Amino acid sequence: MSNLDRQPALSVCGGRGFVVAEPVRELLSPRTVQLGESTEVRRLLPNLGRRMVGAWAFVDHYGPDDIADEPGMQVAPHPHMGLQTVSWLHQGEVLHRDSLGSLQTVRPRELGLMTSGRAISHSEETPKSHSRFLHGAQLWVALPDAHRHVEPHFQHHADLPHVTAPGIDATVILGELDGATSPGSTYTPIVGADLSLTAGAETRLPLNPDFEYAVLAMSGEAHVDEVPVLPGSMLYLGCGRTELPLRATSDAAVMLLGGEPFEEEIVMFWNWIGRSNEEIQQARSDWMTGSRFGEVKGYDGAPIPAPELPAVPLKPRGRVR
Repeated sequence: MSNLDRQPALSVCGGRGFVVAEPVRELLSPRTVQLGESTEVRRLLPNLGRRMVGAWAFVDHYGPDDIADEPGMQVAPHPHMGLQTVSWLHQGEVLHRDSLGSLQTVRPRELGLMTSGRAISHSEETPKSHSRFLHGAQLWVALPDAHRHVEPHFQHHADLPHVTAPGIDATVILGELDGATSPGSTYTPIVGADLSLTAGAETRLPLNPDFEYAVLAMSGEAHVDEVPVLPGSMLYLGCGRTELPLRATSDAAVMLLGGEPFEEEIVMFWNWIGRSNEEIQQARSDWMTGSRFGEVKGYDGAPIPAPELPAVPLKPRGRVR
């Protein structure tokens, strides 16, 4: 789960200043970003109008891409800190390697969850023998200050809990939904779920009014609170909702993302989440000198060098220095 932008922004996210305390319907348009040599993604978070949704701090949607004669996703080793990465596929396979020695192929509707904690590095690649299509989402969850220096670890869960009702099958990726709880480790009150809707389905999904929510459209034609949400776009819903009306005019799939508003302000740059400019500068130095983030063994290629930090230091909104 990677940000390969060679000129990434250094930005402050989080804090309750951007949280909408009431239900809204704010449609977010993506920007296109190249991920490696052959995969193009649509970036929904961070967005000019919306930085986070709960602890969800980064959301990319990609595909469906026909990679029958292509290498697919090829992302060389790169570092992370202060966050969790979530790999979620609808089609295809991604091979995960990391500096802990983990080696795992993640397949559709399986959870690949990497908690970077204080420091980790990993690579992602489409296996040489792979399915024709690649389609999925890649997401980050910001770790709160009390847990952002935990020991790094990787989890793979092939069997996840489901919530079903007429016309809907919800796979609980992270957190809890309608009494079903994912086995993935979480550090803030959060939910992530994959919702499969059949054509003609019309239902209401129970929500936590203390959470803020957004819905990412993956495929098909779905209406979220009567707003048509096209694949690759995301609808921000604010807080204060007890239920969410959903309607599908064709077979469709969306991802529900939500959580308690993230109170802390964080600094995001490239593949790191910290709390100050100085932390980001130190992370860059540690990656470029080969210390702290470890080594990914087995990937056929060199690690990705870190981009240069902006010449002008970030001006914080409040607590961040």
